[in-house]
Amino acid sequence: MNRAVSFSRLSLLPLAAALLAGALAGCAPLIVGGAAAGAVMMASDRRSSGAQVDDEAIELRAASRLSDAFGDRAHIAIASYNRQVLLTGEVPNDAAKQQAEQIVSRVDNVRGIVNELVVALPSSLTQRSSDTLITGEVRASFVDASDLQANAFRVVTQRGVVYLMGRVTAREAERATSIARQIAGVQRVVRIFEIVTPDELRASGITPPGGAASAPAPASTATPAPVTPPAAAEPPASAGPVVTPVR
Repeated sequence: MNRAVSFSRLSLLPLAAALLAGALAGCAPLIVGGAAAGAVMMASDRRSSGAQVDDEAIELRAASRLSDAFGDRAHIAIASYNRQVLLTGEVPNDAAKQQAEQIVSRVDNVRGIVNELVVALPSSLTQRSSDTLITGEVRASFVDASDLQANAFRVVTQRGVVYLMGRVTAREAERATSIARQIAGVQRVVRIFEIVTPDELRASGITPPGGAASAPAPASTATPAPVTPPAAAEPPASAGPVVTPVR
């Protein structure tokens, strides 16, 4: 789950909504309470076990450092997938937005950052609860889709904007986007995918659903801010996330 640095007054309402979303998803709970459940999730994840551990550490460390820096002046959610970090939420000004990105860029093992923070007042509890329910609906729809592997996707929602993360084929990316856009309350879908081929998935021991060859990767309309300079101007499709806003 994405780490939310909400920095404002805590409430049990978002937690209750989050648990409800987990129930709607019909899959593993948002709070994993046992080693067996954790082992199942790690085994079905398309990231390496090392990347999963790094992502957890990145989220925890980033949340702590952002909390120290901003206190209750910002609401920032951190989601890391395969060491690529998505920042969403609200900050008081552009300087704070850049400061948050710089803070996270200094966390160990971060490969890149997609900074989707907006300059605005913190969202209301009603809005956050609505976002959590949307996330649950999207996850549930992925579970229901026989041609998708639901655990291949990370879903984050802020202010009605759905962010999709994952290591997926181009066909899976298009299919997941189409499903998410049909969920009530979704204002926009932003894809932050690491596009791979079916052969690459098979090489890592994963049988891609659908069986058909994937289409070319969608054109990128935004790019994550790299923590280190990229090795090449045109990296292969599997080298990093493809960020494509879909309206």
